[in-house]
Amino acid sequence: MSVLCIDAGNSRLKWGVRDGGVWLARGMHLDAVEARPARILACNVAGDPSRQSIGTFAAGRGLPVEWLLPCAAQGGVTNGYDHPAQLGADRWAALIGARALHRGDCVVVMSGTATTIDVLTADGRFRGGLILPGLALMREALAGGTANLPTAAGDFAALPRNTFDAIASGALQATVGAIERMFRQLDTAADPFCLLSGGAADALAGVSPSLTFPCRRVDNLVLEGLAALAEASGDA
Repeated sequence: MSVLCIDAGNSRLKWGVRDGGVWLARGMHLDAVEARPARILACNVAGDPSRQSIGTFAAGRGLPVEWLLPCAAQGGVTNGYDHPAQLGADRWAALIGARALHRGDCVVVMSGTATTIDVLTADGRFRGGLILPGLALMREALAGGTANLPTAAGDFAALPRNTFDAIASGALQATVGAIERMFRQLDTAADPFCLLSGGAADALAGVSPSLTFPCRRVDNLVLEGLAALAEASGDA
């Protein structure tokens, strides 16, 4: 049974059609969906306009939208937030996706408009995490908050020697440093791992030689989480 999984993020929408444990198609515009799925699972952090457009699309297919909402426990993950419903739906989906991909301790990094760095232990418990400005937001904040620093499009360098590279490298080093500090909290005996996802994950993976622990780039952890929930119910 095919399932359409939709991730409506702050910057863009992503979708994937899953059947038999395999992604049959992926894209970024719903009008490009050619399959006729049996179910639609969606995660939305982009507000009401996105919710309405997804609802309209689903209605045209004669299907309801099954919206992912954070809860106390789901998909093998226990939500350790003080108030579980306040956790972002995209972070919740990513944690469920991470649990499906790795059974040991892990740090789950979602790097997009914002960067989140979450700790998930081998027993499936989300212990907590960080929210940082995304790489682009860090650079834009410097440009907007200072008189003489531009919006930098520089490259990473261990010892930057120009302003563009210094800003770009500073954003990367700050984010990588936060990931490393969170990773140190994992149990070394619990097969610790780092999963990187989101639009800026490639930039972080590009400096991954500075990371001294196992790390994997995952195309879309939110979609993986939605697919894991579908598979747990016997679909996808």
